[in-house]
Amino acid sequence: MNPIEEKLWNYIDGTCSPTEQATITLLIEQDEAYRAKYQELLQLNQEFATMELDEPSMGFTYKVMETIRTENARQPLKAAINPRIIWGISIFFAISIIALLVFTIANIHVTLSAVDVKINLPAGFRLPKMGNISSSQVFKWFLVFDVVLALFLADSYLRRKKTAKQL
Repeated sequence: MNPIEEKLWNYIDGTCSPTEQATITLLIEQDEAYRAKYQELLQLNQEFATMELDEPSMGFTYKVMETIRTENARQPLKAAINPRIIWGISIFFAISIIALLVFTIANIHVTLSAVDVKINLPAGFRLPKMGNISSSQVFKWFLVFDVVLALFLADSYLRRKKTAKQL
C-alpha cells in the first residue's frame, strides 16, 4: 500500500488527527490523483460495508472442536516425575520411621516379676522434649494434612483398581 492510499484509508476510517484530516480534505479538493483515488477507495469501502460476512457451518465448528478434544485426549495427563525424587522422599520417611521406632524402643522400661529389663540411652545423648510439639497448632495441621493426603491416596488407589476391573 502506498502512502497516498494509507492516508486516504485513515481519512475514510476517521483514524487520523484533525490536522491531517484538514490537510487530506484540501488535497482531495485540489489534487486530481487524490480525488480519483479517494473516490475509488470510498466505493470499495461501501462495497465492504454491504458485504455479508461468511460464517462457518455448525457442523464445521463441531468437527474442529472434536478434533481439538481428541488431540488433547491423546496426550498423557501424567506429568513426568523423576523416580529419584520418589526414592529420596521414600528413604527420608523410612529413616524417620526407623528413628522413631529406635527412640520408642530405647525408652521402654519393661519390668517383669522374674526379669527386670531396663534400656537406657548413652550418657551424652539427650532427647528433645516432645510435650510442646504435640500440642502446637503446626503439629495439628500437619496431622490434618496427612489424613487428607492418606484419604486422597486411598481414593486414587481404589479408583485405579475399579477401572482396572472394568477393562
